Amino acid sequence: MSTDRTTALSVRSSKKDQVIDITADVAEAVKKSGVKEGICLVYVPHTTAGVTINENADPSVKSDFLMGLREMVPDNLDYDHAEGNSPAHIKASLVGISTSVIVSAGRPVFGTWQGIYFCEFDGPRSRKVYVKVTEG
Repeated sequence: MSTDRTTALSVRSSKKDQVIDITADVAEAVKKSGVKEGICLVYVPHTTAGVTINENADPSVKSDFLMGLREMVPDNLDYDHAEGNSPAHIKASLVGISTSVIVSAGRPVFGTWQGIYFCEFDGPRSRKVYVKVTEG
């Protein structure tokens, strides 16, 4: 018998571009799912936000990450999109809208320095992040 559990997390950004550590929230969703061995999918249903796994030991990684994206996708180009948030759409596509983590012994498996980050590119906003834990 297969077990699937989906949890909706609420994330609130306070800046236009922001990287928010959601590792503890994802770990709690995995714990509450009751799944001991499987896969955890983290999905962001937004076109101007994303999710990634990266280092969560040094806080400067978050600011460096955003600086690098700003350099790659500057705000001051002659974009056609009427809403004025084309850079946010491009950054979200570059980062991606989902990531997966192995679940073992009822917990997500991370490397020593890894964490899961929600990436806001068109804030501040209230957003949803879906965590689906599948047994198997």
